Amino acid sequence: MKNFLVIGVGSFGYHLVKYLWEQDCETLVVDKDESKLESILSYATSAKIADCTNSDVLASFDVESFDACFVCVDSDFVAALEITCLLKDLGAKLIYSCADHDIQARLLSRNGADHIIYPEKDIARRMALNVSKDGLFDSFELSDDYFVFEIAVRPEWSGKNLRELDFRKRYSLNVLAVKENDIVSPINSPDHVFSENSHILVMGTEESVAKVTD
Repeated sequence: MKNFLVIGVGSFGYHLVKYLWEQDCETLVVDKDESKLESILSYATSAKIADCTNSDVLASFDVESFDACFVCVDSDFVAALEITCLLKDLGAKLIYSCADHDIQARLLSRNGADHIIYPEKDIARRMALNVSKDGLFDSFELSDDYFVFEIAVRPEWSGKNLRELDFRKRYSLNVLAVKENDIVSPINSPDHVFSENSHILVMGTEESVAKVTD
C-alpha cells in the first residue's frame, strides 16, 4: 500500500486525498487551518494542524518514508516554494508541487519539485480541446506535446482494420483501445475491424487529432 504526504487542503488537495483514498492509499494530510482538515477526515489516514514552512515541523513527519509528497498550498506561492525546498532538503523521494503560472513552475522546479501540477490550466486546456472538436469526447495529457484522446470512429473507417487503413502512418496516431458501451478493451492486433458506432482511444498530438475530428 502506498503512502503519501499531502500539504494543503484547498480544492485540489481535497480531491487528491479523496481519490487516493478510493485507490486504497494512505495519506497524511497537513494544513494550518483546522476547519479545512475537518472536511477531509473521512478520507485521510491521519491529519495534522501544522505550519510546514517550519523545518522542524516538516522534519517530524519523516518525509523520506512517503512514496511522494504533494505541495497543494493555495494562494501562498512563497509558502509553497519554501515547503518544496524543505522537502527536497529533507530527502523526499518525489515532490509534486502546484503552480498557477510558468514562472512559478520554473522556480518550483529549480528548488526541488520533481513534477509540476497546473490544476486550473490543465482542466481549462482539456475542456477547450473537448468542446472545440467534433468527434472528440475526452482527453488527458501525457506530456507537453502528447495526449490520449477518445474519438469517434469515422464512417470511412467502419468495416476496415488498422492494417488496411495504415492508421499510424496516415494519421500519425497510435490506436490504444476501443470503447463500446463504456467498456474499454485494448487493441493488440492490426487486424482489429472498426465499428462505426464505437469510440477509440488514440495517442498523439493536438495537430494530429485535429485532422480526424474537425
